[in-house]
Amino acid sequence: MAQDRVSDKKGPAEHVAELKDLVVGYARQETWDPLKTLGRYVGFGVGGGVAIGLGCVFLLLGLLRGLQSWDALDGTGAMSLIPFAATVLAAAVMIGLAVFGITKDDTKKKETTS
Repeated sequence: MAQDRVSDKKGPAEHVAELKDLVVGYARQETWDPLKTLGRYVGFGVGGGVAIGLGCVFLLLGLLRGLQSWDALDGTGAMSLIPFAATVLAAAVMIGLAVFGITKDDTKKKETTS
């Protein structure tokens, strides 16, 4: 048994190489792999946010053009401003609902932790 211990001794260079391999493997496991997964989630989140944003813009543009196509609102003077005001109001409601949805989750978390 004593001979096994003597023959298992490694030189300093072998210990340094083993330590380097251990540190590199640990760093890759604990940083690089989670960052790749996080990058995938961020990519899907950004793509979804862009899609929702474009959808809202097209929805508001459709509302504006639909309101402008009415004969009662298609004139000169103050009546021509109604489609624009209605579109701005609809945009404000959409923004308000988004902000309410975002802050609602935060207040729910604060109530449960308190």
